[in-house]
Amino acid sequence: MTSTAASAPLLMSRRIAQLLVGLFLYGIGISLIVRGQIGAAPWDVLTQGIAKHTGLSFGLITILTSGVVLLLWIPLRQRPGIGTVLNALLVGPSADIGLALIPTDLPLVARIFVFIAGLLVLSGATGLYIGAHFGPGPRDGLMTGLHRRTGWKIWTVRTGIEVVVVAIGWALGGNVGIGTLAFALLVGPLCGWAIPFFAITQPTKATDAATEQVLEGDVTPSEPAVDSPAN
Repeated sequence: MTSTAASAPLLMSRRIAQLLVGLFLYGIGISLIVRGQIGAAPWDVLTQGIAKHTGLSFGLITILTSGVVLLLWIPLRQRPGIGTVLNALLVGPSADIGLALIPTDLPLVARIFVFIAGLLVLSGATGLYIGAHFGPGPRDGLMTGLHRRTGWKIWTVRTGIEVVVVAIGWALGGNVGIGTLAFALLVGPLCGWAIPFFAITQPTKATDAATEQVLEGDVTPSEPAVDSPAN
């Protein structure tokens, strides 16, 4: 048995562990940003607004929203990876855990630090799960899919989608504030550092191309410098 073949199971175990840790921390990052109460990320503004009118938990709405977004992948002719599906299923429950543990009655200074911590945790988590090479999140794939089908620049697609999402979420009562703007400005550069830092370099022939296509899907994550990560 070659050293590459022998290392393949170990490498796969590391990738799976990194994916799961990244998705769990992503949900915790979302919960920290939400508990900061100075403005949520665009898609989370929508989630908050829907939660106010339905009584459903933040995490359940996140799962349902991810499912709707994945349905939009069908006309875009995109195939999700294992990480895409797990992102849709696991980030919401993780966010609910964080929201249950983090208090809501914090003073403003503490909430600012909670928001900053959430932004850093979410960015690092993005690097972990994307660096595991199991496919991007549902929302990221929607943006890149529309970019590919329409020819519009990725930042144009991202801005258009997130403006609509924020507007609907705000109209429903979601929390839009300085944190929403800070997220939009800072998450790209932070993820631009985290993604290459946590990216796993796969040795040649560690897995065959067909297997990797099943694991990763056929969607390339968007450039973090111009596009926020998918949650």
